Amino acid sequence: MIEKIKQGCDSSSSVIDLRDVFSCMTNNIISRVALGRKYDEVNKSGMNAKAIIEKLLSLLGTFNIGDYIPWLEWVNRITGLDTKVDKVAKELDIFLESVFEEHIIRNTKGEYHAGEAKDFVDVLLEIQNGKEIGFILQRDSLKAVLVVSIVADSFAAGTDTTHTALEWTMTELLRHPRAMETLQNEVRGLVQGKAEIKEDDLGNMQYLKAAIKESLRLHPPIPLLIPRESIKDAKLLGYHIPAKTQVIINAWSIGRDPLLWENPEEFRPERFLNSDIDVKGLNFELIPFGVGRRGCPGSTFAIMVNELALARIVHKFNFALPKEEELDMSENTGITIRRKSPLLAIATPCSD
Repeated sequence: MIEKIKQGCDSSSSVIDLRDVFSCMTNNIISRVALGRKYDEVNKSGMNAKAIIEKLLSLLGTFNIGDYIPWLEWVNRITGLDTKVDKVAKELDIFLESVFEEHIIRNTKGEYHAGEAKDFVDVLLEIQNGKEIGFILQRDSLKAVLVVSIVADSFAAGTDTTHTALEWTMTELLRHPRAMETLQNEVRGLVQGKAEIKEDDLGNMQYLKAAIKESLRLHPPIPLLIPRESIKDAKLLGYHIPAKTQVIINAWSIGRDPLLWENPEEFRPERFLNSDIDVKGLNFELIPFGVGRRGCPGSTFAIMVNELALARIVHKFNFALPKEEELDMSENTGITIRRKSPLLAIATPCSD
């Protein structure tokens, strides 16, 4: 990520698309953890894995009328939604097939180095013979597991949400130069003399953590969280909620509730500096990751990525808006609520 921003600084146009930078970074991290390597470029067969994932994420956030009014499901054939789904499904199947073949060839040739960590696909291939689970897993079953656990959970829930949160945080910092200056002073002061920021350095960066919390309060990537279903009849504030009712939690509204927050529309990281409120689900006034057993299982991972990425870019660069005008804060719907337009900024390497 740092190298990509540096290349942008050296180009004829110094304006950098931070959304693209953050998106590539998070996709590469998840790809390396789950699939063993980065899939950020077009492969030998001409397939663009990143583009396939982005189309899948777009479809996951599309309104499907058949989910709510089943007898109107035929409308999807007219709107073209069914055709889009079929096309992406075929592209995804071809991509996953190439991933398995790549791992099988690598395992056959013994290309793993001693002590090298194996990725999720390697684990699936190891149990495919059935010794651990008592039955043989077919290739289609392996791909189904990979789609659910990696493509749906890791990529859909782990990449889009993470880079969206980073983009909103940088947006607010660019809108509030004093907050950006405070953050840079903290980061650069704590790592003075170090070439790189490590995970261990993050523990003392309280303003950094506060800025991310404040951004998640104002801009939770999934503002209505994930729909739930009540398991039994309940009464809430005088309302009767029958069992099997779909329940939607408005985390966006909770984060801007004037009964819970002073000046809720203002971006003020300082409100978290002397506060025990966290995003782990113990404080119901701030629940961007949900709460309880159904809360986001990757929240710790996502927070670490966000903190480390934000710390490193404000350590290495100074940022400014291309034009001295108010940022467009319009939102765009999808699987996450991201900025309608990508965040563009001018990055300048800071002198050590």
